[in-house]
Amino acid sequence: MQTPNPTAGSAAIPTTAPSWLERFFKLQAHGTSVRTEVLAGLTTFLTMAYIIFVNPTILGDAGMPKGAVFVATCLIAALGTLIMGLYANFPVATAPGMGLNAYFAYVVVLGMGFKWQVALGAVFISGCLFLAVTLFRLRELIIRGIPHSLRIGITVGIGMFLAIIALKSAGIVAASQATYVTLGDLHKPSVVLAVIGFFTIVVLDCLKVRGAILIGILEVTVLSFFFSGNQFSGIFDMPPSIAPTFMQLDIRGALGVGVFNIILVFFLVELFDATGTLMAVAKRAGLLVEGKVDRMNKALLADSGAIFAGSLLGTSSTTAYIESASGVQAGGRTGLTAVTVAVLFLACLFIAPLAGAVPAYATAPALLYVACLMLRELTELDWDETTEVVPAAVTSLAMPLTYSIANGLAFGFITYAVLKLFTGRWREAHPMVWIIAAIFLFKFAYV
Repeated sequence: MQTPNPTAGSAAIPTTAPSWLERFFKLQAHGTSVRTEVLAGLTTFLTMAYIIFVNPTILGDAGMPKGAVFVATCLIAALGTLIMGLYANFPVATAPGMGLNAYFAYVVVLGMGFKWQVALGAVFISGCLFLAVTLFRLRELIIRGIPHSLRIGITVGIGMFLAIIALKSAGIVAASQATYVTLGDLHKPSVVLAVIGFFTIVVLDCLKVRGAILIGILEVTVLSFFFSGNQFSGIFDMPPSIAPTFMQLDIRGALGVGVFNIILVFFLVELFDATGTLMAVAKRAGLLVEGKVDRMNKALLADSGAIFAGSLLGTSSTTAYIESASGVQAGGRTGLTAVTVAVLFLACLFIAPLAGAVPAYATAPALLYVACLMLRELTELDWDETTEVVPAAVTSLAMPLTYSIANGLAFGFITYAVLKLFTGRWREAHPMVWIIAAIFLFKFAYV
């Protein structure tokens, strides 16, 4: 990750910027220019464009039509990012979130047996809740009520969950009756290609090459045509129909018994992920003032609205992307950066044949690398405080080992509440902890 440079782009204050762009985005006030903002948008896009290949692959495993999911991914990424740019004037891009799409596909649909239409309904409801707590300014209150250690545990746990999915998709690990999981067949061409892709991504990112993840995915895809029997069907074409997923959500089914905890998981992960990302990117951009972010509430509303809009189009929860920090590092300071990203996502609608040709083992290296980066949050834990570290560890370990983000959240909150209660430190736990722990405990006991 590059070192933050708050002064990036300050030397490029425009002298001939179009007046309407200047008035709308306040470019000079932010020490930037049209050229800087456009280049920053291109940088952000290159670092997160992998989602147009990864998301259809993951949701396709849940039975969703990959072509329609591809279109929905491009459209919601463009729409959410456009709102972020035009309404909030914020240099942040949004797209379907990593981890949430995996939870949607592998836990809710494949693991729990719900139809993907019901899962989309759960996303819609969580999006409505998310929007409500933002409108009523409850979002900050909820976040303050969740212990910092549990937030770290959630992030790390999702990373480990992504890792096991990535290793399975690559064929590096396989099922075993004796040990549950074991080493896969490393002689398969797909496994070798996945390993090559992983090292390509890591090396290029270390060398600060823009779009390292995207390059790695495309490299493995190209090699798969020669060494793994993949079929090439072209690059450009008209976008597939979005009809198979558009407005196919089942809200009534999502309100049924057994789905409440799914909605809660979507809501909590969206809450921490999006808010944390917006705060982090704002800090890098120099927009963090006295602990608050200028235009932050508008940015939160834009992020919230994109979630249920995505469920209508036919994709899992949308969130702000930490990759936006790369655009900020390149000098992006206003919504023009986000608008540039949105336009590029719309242009991607015409590369559906290429997206459809990307195999799961080509996107697995990207998932594994993202997972590795998420583990660095562990350094923020106070390892001398057992009542904080143990719940975080339980949360992060339970997610991959039970193959469920929901179970990890449940075990983490319950462990935190129990340890604080029986060590006589129950006053340290916010009421929100007791509420969430009680909900999960009730779920395990009676549902």
